[in-house]
Amino acid sequence: MTTVDPARGSDLADREEESAVEAAETVLSRRYRALTLGIITVVSLIAFEASAVNTAMPVAADALHGVELYAYAFSAYFTASLFAMALSGEWCDRAGPMAPLFTGIACFGAGLVVSGSAQQMWMFVAGRGIQGVGGGLVIVALYVIVGRAYPERLRPSVLASFSAAWVVPVIVGPLVAGSVTEHVGWRWVFLAIPVLVLPPLAVMLPALRKLPADDRSPAMDRRRILLALAVAAGAGLLQYAGQAVTGGDHWAAAATGVLGAALLIPCILRLLPRGTFRSARGLPSVILLRGVASGAFVGAESFVPLMLVSERGLSPTLAGLSLTGGGLTWAAGSFTQSRPRLERHRERLMGLGMLLIAASIALAPLALVDGVPAWIVAVAWVIGGYGMGLAISSGSVLLLKLSSPEEAGVNSASLQVSDALGNILLVGISGVLFVSFGGGSTAIGDQPAGGAGSHPAAFAAVFAAMTVMALVGAAVTTRLRPVER
Repeated sequence: MTTVDPARGSDLADREEESAVEAAETVLSRRYRALTLGIITVVSLIAFEASAVNTAMPVAADALHGVELYAYAFSAYFTASLFAMALSGEWCDRAGPMAPLFTGIACFGAGLVVSGSAQQMWMFVAGRGIQGVGGGLVIVALYVIVGRAYPERLRPSVLASFSAAWVVPVIVGPLVAGSVTEHVGWRWVFLAIPVLVLPPLAVMLPALRKLPADDRSPAMDRRRILLALAVAAGAGLLQYAGQAVTGGDHWAAAATGVLGAALLIPCILRLLPRGTFRSARGLPSVILLRGVASGAFVGAESFVPLMLVSERGLSPTLAGLSLTGGGLTWAAGSFTQSRPRLERHRERLMGLGMLLIAASIALAPLALVDGVPAWIVAVAWVIGGYGMGLAISSGSVLLLKLSSPEEAGVNSASLQVSDALGNILLVGISGVLFVSFGGGSTAIGDQPAGGAGSHPAAFAAVFAAMTVMALVGAAVTTRLRPVER
């Protein structure tokens, strides 16, 4: 006769009930609500800044007589964030995500103030660099928070909320930034945003204090941080070399180019997982794809407002609104990939996403053709945004799935470093192509509304190159699944 221990049976029932409750929880359940809302608030702040800056940038560059440095205003952000991401990964693994998160938000606000008060283009670019430090610290910390605070089944939904947090900013951002730029001045687009910095801190702090502690407390890997610093410096020198070539200073271009390559190439090979640049199966290809996807899309998107303002005579508000649909469909694509029934098709979703990105970038320069309506760009970005939602969010899910808890910080940093490096190099290449084909002399207001601009080849070269890179990313998606042992 078998004897059942009543206490043991009660414990088993309690565990089953607790498991049932946990299985029914969502990212907005009581346990996770404050943290989820805090994350959405932080991402919304960054999203609002990005959409507002895209709208105001053509006018700011023209007012500071720095259109030839237009690409630097974007790449400076990514260059600085590359270093900050590696630092944040080590910092998070050593001391938890709170310190890098709060430090990053403070730097982000300070950079906005510097850019908003700039009197020359180089000062504006420097402010964007300070913003990049803040953004790099924040984004890696958020990924670590997701890995520590949420169970694996909820992570796709949390990462989908990252994209959902862009919805309101991409609608409101261009309208607000365009109106402020036209009626008050572009500076206030930057100077007004820092007032939004404090609310996320108040929302997130109580929830962050409840995060489970990491038993490991490794010393910060200074080698990785120095490697990231060298990569950022090398990328900056390569950008300068490209600018020097287009300016006719070939000796300076050769010297800085060689030095930049000598810093960047060996250091990035040590900073990212082995096999990343040969698209080894599994995690290395996930990390490589992030850089290719983000770099191709941002490299093209950075020049969309300038093209519409200078070549088609649109106002900054309308030019910025052309990107709004992309933000909305990015959220839709991210929501699509979060559906549990699509989990087994994740790699195919990412391949589809990259093909949609390539199609959108290829469609955009049709706006340069007489008779083609300017809204073709908005249609293209609706397609590309959905592709980005599929590819970027799925890549983040795969990264966390392939990472052990103690490696979440370093691997998240590697993903973001690849993102930043892709943006730096491909935005830099876009800038070089733009200036090489005569776009550096573009000035706002030279063209009548609806008229053809004087430098269509400069924009066409940018979009053609980024289309090719998106197709390369589509090829990389065939290598995302790890080799089964």
